[in-house]
Amino acid sequence: MSARMRHLRATAVVLGTASLALAVSVPAQATSRPAPGKGIERAVLPAGDGWASAEGSTTGGANATPDHVYTVTNRAELIAAFADAGDAPKIVRIAGTVHGNADAAGNPIGCEEYQRDGYTLEKYLAAYDPEVWGMDEVPSGPLEDARVASAKLQAAAVNVKVPSNTTIVGVGRDATVVGASLQVKNVSNVIVRNISFEDTYDCFPQWDPTDGDTGHWNSEYDNLVVYGSDHVWVDHNTFSDGDRPDADQPSYFDELFQQHDGLFDIVRGADLVTVSYNVLKDHDKTMLIGNSDGAGADDRGKLRVTLHHNLFKDVNERAPRVRFGQVDSYNNHFVSTKGSAYGYSYGIGAESQLVAEHNAFTLNSGVDKATILKKWSESSLTAGDNYVNGRKTDLIAVHNAGVPAEHLTEGAGWKPKLRTTVDHPLVVPLVVALKAGAGRTLIG
Repeated sequence: MSARMRHLRATAVVLGTASLALAVSVPAQATSRPAPGKGIERAVLPAGDGWASAEGSTTGGANATPDHVYTVTNRAELIAAFADAGDAPKIVRIAGTVHGNADAAGNPIGCEEYQRDGYTLEKYLAAYDPEVWGMDEVPSGPLEDARVASAKLQAAAVNVKVPSNTTIVGVGRDATVVGASLQVKNVSNVIVRNISFEDTYDCFPQWDPTDGDTGHWNSEYDNLVVYGSDHVWVDHNTFSDGDRPDADQPSYFDELFQQHDGLFDIVRGADLVTVSYNVLKDHDKTMLIGNSDGAGADDRGKLRVTLHHNLFKDVNERAPRVRFGQVDSYNNHFVSTKGSAYGYSYGIGAESQLVAEHNAFTLNSGVDKATILKKWSESSLTAGDNYVNGRKTDLIAVHNAGVPAEHLTEGAGWKPKLRTTVDHPLVVPLVVALKAGAGRTLIG
């Protein structure tokens, strides 16, 4: 074994053990391999394919040298590969299933492994039951401090930071990341492809009785976060809650015990992002582009995002909710099946400049098409050539007629130019069904 690989093996063990503060004896190793020929691993974003192709290009790790191509099978190996390469161009191949909630050997662990200072859910529920604690202030005291300490330990395992100049790509049809949150934070030039992201759950949601009229459980973690980063291409992935859908979770204090936040958020000055051929399904709060009305100092002139040929299936809201950004959303398919919750698809937020064109909506009979759009703030949008259940529909006119108290004005003030193939909305469902999601673009 080379000195470099001995170093990488040691790095994986140290990083994995330190992040969990768990004692394990089986070391983890990320393996390097010769650089493959041209193909998905070294693919770059095509010219003109959305905002991530502007002002330069998005190449990820396409120029990686052979010693910066890694195959990883667990979280510790993933972190070690990132640490070994730093900001040098790198290709990180996900093989099999990588668990975020795992020990340094990659073995899945439960929430009890993170519990500190006497925290248990039963004790927390007893301490902050509204009949005991009341509804006028957020929890404080020893049990809340214990929850925070436990949550901090889980965060160290779940949040995985992705460096600049990275391609992270799934091997074959079944590459999966479960319970981890990839953080593309304050970096540049990242490609994420061919991975199923599932169930990034919070073991320690906080009860806030002051949130709304009845209180809410608030959780952390998205499957993928692009934060303050530029030139990011997210392509052919699948995002979901996996085997832990919100609908199956219990209620405490008459409120759903919410263990998931978003699926995929683009926030805090992120810019020049293309999101293509992904599946986002079976979730509540799906995607934010801009996470706060008060973040204008970071977000004005940024949050330029293209969404095309994605499937949003049985998601309740935020597909996406937009603030500030020039967002081009075209040739996406929005599906709501019978029995699924549906709030809205496009959220029109502060100073947003959304263009939503040539999309297809397949909605069950219980959904009012006037609710496809949701006005949160006074902003204008462009929404032409969209089809709802096979019929061309003026989304703005239908919304204004059905929800007159939330009148929307037409005209986003800009016209997208960075598009490749634009399909007719009537064929979008077929194209997306055939091409979107992880496993559609294969790697040997």
